[in-house]
Amino acid sequence: MTETKTALITGANKGLGYEIATGLGAKGYRVAVGARDGARGEAAVKALRAAGVDAYAVPLDVTDDHSVAAAAQLIERRGGGLDVLVNNAGISGETGPGWVQDPTTLDIDAVREIVDTNVFGVIRVTNAMLPMLRRSPSPRIVNISSSVGSLTWQSDPEINVGPVMAAYSPTKTYLNAITVHYVRQLADTNILINTACPGLVATDFTGGVGRPAQEAAATPIRLATLPDGGPTGTFVNDDGVIPW
Repeated sequence: MTETKTALITGANKGLGYEIATGLGAKGYRVAVGARDGARGEAAVKALRAAGVDAYAVPLDVTDDHSVAAAAQLIERRGGGLDVLVNNAGISGETGPGWVQDPTTLDIDAVREIVDTNVFGVIRVTNAMLPMLRRSPSPRIVNISSSVGSLTWQSDPEINVGPVMAAYSPTKTYLNAITVHYVRQLADTNILINTACPGLVATDFTGGVGRPAQEAAATPIRLATLPDGGPTGTFVNDDGVIPW
């Protein structure tokens, strides 16, 4: 008898996170729906269960140490372990016309808030969940990044990488960098850690601009379900490898 695997997705109550939860649930995973807002998390769980997904809500604010620790304890109590972690929760911060974040006028407190969610939040959650992931026979970590975090593409004038987003984009560069160091540190384990760029997704995050979240969830779901011996330390989108 195959034991059910459990996947935690942060920011899973809507948008891309919800579609990742839906996709993993359809593959037979028990889904822990991480959500900062408890009511929205419960609503997402209700919808997932109606679709036949084994799901439960996990109150989770990735910027709060106590919330993250409590989430880990809840997952431990509910299932005794964790097999997949998808670090999806993220914010873009305020932007000007054309989504521009001008580096010459950045509010440092605003930048700090974005880093706390997009980078420190990933570190908090990953480190809290690692003890359970280490016990899994096939643990996977997927960090949701973006091509705007690619220094190679951002610095190439021939490549259209979108508007200047001097607060948001560097958080994805930082996320990419910390992912590389997790890969190095955990190289002697069976944990596969990869970074996914879902592209521009039509969610609240983008004001409804972009492709359907269900379509964008395909690459993160693929990385979350890689076979043993699969790739680790990659930065990819639907088309393949993205340069760091």
